[in-house]
Amino acid sequence: METARPSHWVRFGVFELDLRAGELRKNGLRVNLQGQPIQILALLLECPGQLVTRDELQRKLWPNDTIVEFDHSINAAIKRLREALDDSADNPRFIETLARRGYRFIAPAEVAAGVSVKPGPAPPAVGRGGTLETHSEALPPAQPDADSGE
Repeated sequence: METARPSHWVRFGVFELDLRAGELRKNGLRVNLQGQPIQILALLLECPGQLVTRDELQRKLWPNDTIVEFDHSINAAIKRLREALDDSADNPRFIETLARRGYRFIAPAEVAAGVSVKPGPAPPAVGRGGTLETHSEALPPAQPDADSGE
């Protein structure tokens, strides 16, 4: 008998994202992915099928007073996220790149137990807060990546 997941879980393909813990699982096993890639995935899942601009990502991931080579950092985070999802920029299954604009989550997703979230024009309604956006604040803050020189 399968137990229902709390509403802070999002399923897509063989993956599950725990929005509260900031953990990604593949076939039930934890995937080694943290920080900015997880936060980007959560932001993309807030509004599947819709463009999330690079500017939006920058505003949400880095406070105004943060000095960072943004283009390098976002590209590195997207690359790590795609590797974890076994996804490809050339033939995307989950994350589509819109050149010089941003990214879009293109796969169907399911919030908690049985609420289907398909890519489309409107963000999904879940729980009392209305959208997944209410859960993204529960993710731990992004930490500078040691390999990107931040």
